[in-house]
Amino acid sequence: MSIKNEHVDRFFLGIVLTLVIVGIFAFISSSLGILAKNESKFYGVLFNQLVLGIGGGLVALIVGLKTNYRFWRNNAFYIFLGSIGLTLLVFVPGLGFAHGGARRWVELGPVSFQPVEFLKIAFVMYFAAWLSWVKHKIEDVRFGVIPLIVLLGIIALVLFRQPDTKSFILVLVTGLAMLVMSGVRWKYFIGIGVIGALVLGGLLITKPYLRERVQTFIDPTQDVTGSSYQLQQSLIAIGSGKVLGRGYGQSVQKFSYLPEPQGDSIFAVIGEEFGFVGTTTLVLLFVLFALRGLWIAHRAPDQFSRLLVTGIVILLTAQSFLNIASIVGLFPLTGVPLVFISHGGTSLALALGAIGIVLHISRFQKKSFAK
Repeated sequence: MSIKNEHVDRFFLGIVLTLVIVGIFAFISSSLGILAKNESKFYGVLFNQLVLGIGGGLVALIVGLKTNYRFWRNNAFYIFLGSIGLTLLVFVPGLGFAHGGARRWVELGPVSFQPVEFLKIAFVMYFAAWLSWVKHKIEDVRFGVIPLIVLLGIIALVLFRQPDTKSFILVLVTGLAMLVMSGVRWKYFIGIGVIGALVLGGLLITKPYLRERVQTFIDPTQDVTGSSYQLQQSLIAIGSGKVLGRGYGQSVQKFSYLPEPQGDSIFAVIGEEFGFVGTTTLVLLFVLFALRGLWIAHRAPDQFSRLLVTGIVILLTAQSFLNIASIVGLFPLTGVPLVFISHGGTSLALALGAIGIVLHISRFQKKSFAK
């Protein structure tokens, strides 16, 4: 089917810009707790977020927007291999370093980053390329389900050693969504579900910190000064915001109570300062982001571009709602950042780079869908 060149999807771009602007203001406000304790650290996290995250993200967005999407298909295998190698650097003495009991960061001079952010995007690229290559054989488990299991196994070997279970969950959800979009029959997901349940059970047996989080999720009152502390303080912050919130910059919880108010807990700060209205508006923005992104995928010119957009949109949306759900007690605490909002220069820059790819693909549409 012929393809028509179009401008980028302005509505989708507008949603993303709105989320980024909200994120800048929310991040500055939530970081005031750091300023009250350590001025130099405050300017350090501000530099990381605004210069490396926003500045680097705008560069990445332009690169994604200007690069023909077929480049990612043609080089997806090498990009995926490179991301695996990059992620393994966390185990190299002198390069990788641990924080909070997890070894997930690589330090190069004054810059530190989490290689898993590259791995997640690289997985989407490679799996999209694979599924588009075997599209006529997708009903054969050897070409659809089994390759996903193999890829997940490789990624699990790398991530569970760090440990980084949350990123594996995001990759799993994204891979399943891409399989659905490619046309795999639902009956095959039963097998994947059984394997996933066995893996989850094994993790709960062998990883005490995961058991603790599940227990906290089941009974948030069991240890309010220990494992349940973050959830309790998050709920207090959100509850104290009531309908309209205390006002911008007026959060009390961010100063002495909320762990990582500019990171994992930033949604709680938004709830305290902007109330039910503010948090509901933010959730609706992410819903619009997902719906518009999937609409772009629906009218993409070919199988690869459709799966690539689907993977990127599902990955970013799942991460966002996983963060929100864990902060309000609907899911065990995961520690994933809120996309476009939370502190994390690498995550923000790569998310914006992925958005550039989606915007590039939005310039092309099947002529039958053109106005």
